[in-house]
Amino acid sequence: MSHELLVNWQIDVQAYGELQYDVALSQHTTLAVGGNARFYFKPKSIEALQQSLPIIPQDMELFVLGRGSNLLISDNGFDGLILDLGCLQSLAMNQATLRTEAGCRMSKIAQKAASMGYAGLEFMATVPGDLGGGVAMNAGAFGQQVSDTLQHIDIIDRDGNLSILPREQLAMHYRHTVLSHDSIVVSASFLLQEDDANDIRMRMRDMRQQRSQSQPLALPNCGSVFKNPDNDYAARLIEAVGLKGEQRGQAQISEVHANFIVNHGGATANDVLALIRCAQSRVQQQFQIYLEPEVRMLGSMDKENIS
Repeated sequence: MSHELLVNWQIDVQAYGELQYDVALSQHTTLAVGGNARFYFKPKSIEALQQSLPIIPQDMELFVLGRGSNLLISDNGFDGLILDLGCLQSLAMNQATLRTEAGCRMSKIAQKAASMGYAGLEFMATVPGDLGGGVAMNAGAFGQQVSDTLQHIDIIDRDGNLSILPREQLAMHYRHTVLSHDSIVVSASFLLQEDDANDIRMRMRDMRQQRSQSQPLALPNCGSVFKNPDNDYAARLIEAVGLKGEQRGQAQISEVHANFIVNHGGATANDVLALIRCAQSRVQQQFQIYLEPEVRMLGSMDKENIS
């Protein structure tokens, strides 16, 4: 791309939001590791996103970043454009249907549904992420997941086209949603069930309490590192091979929950990656089970044999 073209699209796209340069991504992830993004763009609205996407060069890699949970970013950073949809905060109930935009925190969505006396999203009170990421990975906890109540989602492609996809077209299963590579989730609608608001709040409180007692929430972490294998738990397997508390640099397999890696301050992505590989190797060797990462990898380490 010529210097002139590079400058021109940057000028044009700023009419639709805030464009920043060389942004430290460690400040935008719950694990607090990772290098810098070449570009970081916050559109003003869904309409602004639609208008800005065709301006961004088609050969520039995009990555949609919510709160940055379930994400490990390379120490080398990201030589593309990070898309921050934090501006998309609309949240509304219409009888039993809740529609929310992708930038809403899942905890806020759970609280809204509970306050209106609608059940089905209680688990979201314990998930530290935004809705867009929750849909993309079919987030879940405590026997509930996004696909249970999802009706449809709205997506935008790289050309700025808006489409509606019903749940049936998403082939959603455990921690996975089938979306085309250029699809950006901008909103979702859920069909909920009426229930007593106090009962819903009590279930949410119990879930939060259980999570706080069983997970290392006091330290930066990326949530569950591995998907649970069929009929087993990643944490049990990692603990069984003696890796609970294992440390590389300032990254450690949590002594509270072995499927979490925590940052004691100053950890690098390479430290975390070393622990991921170690856990995969030991569990494979002892149990002949491959631990599939739940955490997403962004940057040059994607090319390594970790997926």
